[in-house]
Amino acid sequence: MNSKKIVVIGSSNMDMVVKTDHIPVPGETVLSGSFFMNAGGKGANQAVAVARLGGEVVFISKLGNDLFGKQFSQLFNHEGIDTRLIQYDESLPSGVALITVDKAGENSIVVASGANANLHNKDLEGALPAIDGAGILLLQLEIPIDTVSYVAAYAADRRVRVILNPAPAQVLGAELLARIDILTPNKTEAGMLAGIEVSNLETASAAARIICGKGVKNVVVTMGSLGAVICEEGELSVQSVRKVETVDSTAAGDVFNGALAVALAEGKTLKEAVAFACDAASISVTRLGAQSSIPYRNELIASQLELAGA
Repeated sequence: MNSKKIVVIGSSNMDMVVKTDHIPVPGETVLSGSFFMNAGGKGANQAVAVARLGGEVVFISKLGNDLFGKQFSQLFNHEGIDTRLIQYDESLPSGVALITVDKAGENSIVVASGANANLHNKDLEGALPAIDGAGILLLQLEIPIDTVSYVAAYAADRRVRVILNPAPAQVLGAELLARIDILTPNKTEAGMLAGIEVSNLETASAAARIICGKGVKNVVVTMGSLGAVICEEGELSVQSVRKVETVDSTAAGDVFNGALAVALAEGKTLKEAVAFACDAASISVTRLGAQSSIPYRNELIASQLELAGA
């Protein structure tokens, strides 16, 4: 086992982004002059974050055999990601996401999964040796839940640390939760999993305890500008985050998870890794787009030095 190797299994999407004053309500049309496309998808974002922050990463995904799929492959190779286990679907297109970002940096996202929804257990048989040889498996929920459960169980049985970012939010079974070493919900996802409303650090702490009580070893609830709540084997703590001007929160959670995996693979404690991840995410929200917002390790170091000298 290579304790520093990180395997990311998840989605790839082409993000089509519109920047506007406010997110329209049903039936409303909002005129806006700002549009761009950017590579995204939670799995791809996390893999790129791992690579840019200095981690060794294998990315496993299913792309359409189309223009977007070919662009993704080129981008991943450029980032230094191991793409040998990426597959191509002859029947479904690559995934796309329609994203609206308002002037406060909040976003609304609709995803057409395409080939992502066709990544099944049988497709991962050739990828199992890569999991065997890894220290961390990083997962999200933009691929079928049965696939997530299958690879989480496989990794856990082989003592590979499993990090699950439970996004988009959905109900998770007890068997899957028991396989997870670190669960990283945001406030919406934590609220769904705990069955309570999460709106501040107090309620986030309560939710983290409830989720840990369901069998998860460690829970990190990300709370945006409020930082993160950590429940580490029943012990609660809070990690603050630096104050920045948010431009676009798209992919901030993915940056957090990729950075968390890198820090843990380097031997940092969970609290140290969460602090590292918060710093990386705080840079990403100051930039527009998904993968275009992900910082490099040297940028993170420079930012930390600047903060220390302030």
